[in-house]
Amino acid sequence: MFFRMLYDDKLAQAAYLVGCQGTGEAVIIDPERDVDRYLEAAAQEGLTITAITETHIHADFLSGARELAERTGARLYLSDEGDADWKYLWLDKKQGGGSYDHQLVKDGDAFRIGKVEIKVVHTPGHTPEHISFLVTDHGSGVSEPMGIASGDFVFVGAVGRPDLLETAAGIQGAKEESARVLFQSIQRFKELPDYLQLWPGHGSGSACGKALGAVPQSTVGYEKRFNTSIQDAGNEAQFVRSVLYGQGEPPLYFARMKKENKEGPAILGKMPEPAELRVEDIKKMLRADKVLLDTRTWPEFVEGHLPGSLFTPLDKSFPTITGSYVEPGQPVYLVVEAGRVQEAVTDLIRIGLDEVVGFVTPETVSRYTAQGNEIQKMRHCNMTDFLDLSKCDGGQILDVRQPEEYEAGRLPNAINVAHTKLLHRQNEIAKDRTVLVHCHSGLRSAYAAALLQSSGYDVIHLDGGFVTWRAANGEIVQK
Repeated sequence: MFFRMLYDDKLAQAAYLVGCQGTGEAVIIDPERDVDRYLEAAAQEGLTITAITETHIHADFLSGARELAERTGARLYLSDEGDADWKYLWLDKKQGGGSYDHQLVKDGDAFRIGKVEIKVVHTPGHTPEHISFLVTDHGSGVSEPMGIASGDFVFVGAVGRPDLLETAAGIQGAKEESARVLFQSIQRFKELPDYLQLWPGHGSGSACGKALGAVPQSTVGYEKRFNTSIQDAGNEAQFVRSVLYGQGEPPLYFARMKKENKEGPAILGKMPEPAELRVEDIKKMLRADKVLLDTRTWPEFVEGHLPGSLFTPLDKSFPTITGSYVEPGQPVYLVVEAGRVQEAVTDLIRIGLDEVVGFVTPETVSRYTAQGNEIQKMRHCNMTDFLDLSKCDGGQILDVRQPEEYEAGRLPNAINVAHTKLLHRQNEIAKDRTVLVHCHSGLRSAYAAALLQSSGYDVIHLDGGFVTWRAANGEIVQK
């Protein structure tokens, strides 16, 4: 049996290529949309992808299952668990007409890739339709599974969030019931043999769980002994309390991903190829209806950026910030180094932002600025400059940390909107007052300050954040 994990560092997402070397067949589990990398990985091993599956309807990235089915004609094996609200609606919408080759699967079903058996285990709680896969290599002369692809059910050191149906998908009152369902699924997990390898769908940095471990894989036995959430699952009430506590506000785009993955991700066909803009093109671009993403460093952004730009550094935060601050269907332009254009485009299409039409290099921005053209700067000062809150001149203090952080301690009269929810909650912030933006240390507030400035707010970024305020003995209100 061939086994390989293909990992996306920014979304902390793992897809798995499992193949039978005897027959040359392979299955891909939980693919993202840029499917060429899966096809290339299979080809390098002399394998052909003949099957595609996924553990659930994802919220954190746009699924590549449909894209890969269009490219390969491989059979789709998708969950038929959950009620009518959790069914795939695109299986009869093949491009050009007709249905995809597919088989809907339930708990206990199995399918084969050559001599490799993939057995379905219904593991609801993160979502109602969630399934995991027990993998057995019959070609090695064994009849017991060697591992479980657990998707967003069990991670290294954590379990999948049961609150997203409510906090991301908007199903009111769903999170406690989902937590109880997850508790029951974990009881079944405890019955699995300790020797099984655990192949989770995410690693550290994913917003699909809290406190995920940085080790990419584990074993069932290790997680039984050391996974805090599984240890808490000895008592249902305790488990529900602990698994729901401290779950941060999910990125805004999660709700959109759920909808698109259920109804059918758009077929990409080929990657966007944005055109490079010259100095003389910038003014026309600025007049257009568009989104402008500036991937440079914060000091560079503060000192001067093209009007209306969002601050979106091309690091691990890039998908979360762009997914939370950009609506689909808007033309996207980038300020980015020429050698990183493809990286940015790939990150964007993975969350369904496909209309990437142009880019400007930092050097071109510098030439544009040197010619005396209009730029914007970001007003900023240190948190300690506001130790005397009476000197704020009527400014409105905006705390963009998570609600739990805000409740644990906040500045007097500060209002709270988590930075990942800010796009749709700007109307809660008065536009006739200067907005003083802070977070814990200054990073999340940088994203938020740029978003508000691009929307026409008068903004001052408070450098250093709450940690600096507290160290300077600034006044703190606690709930």
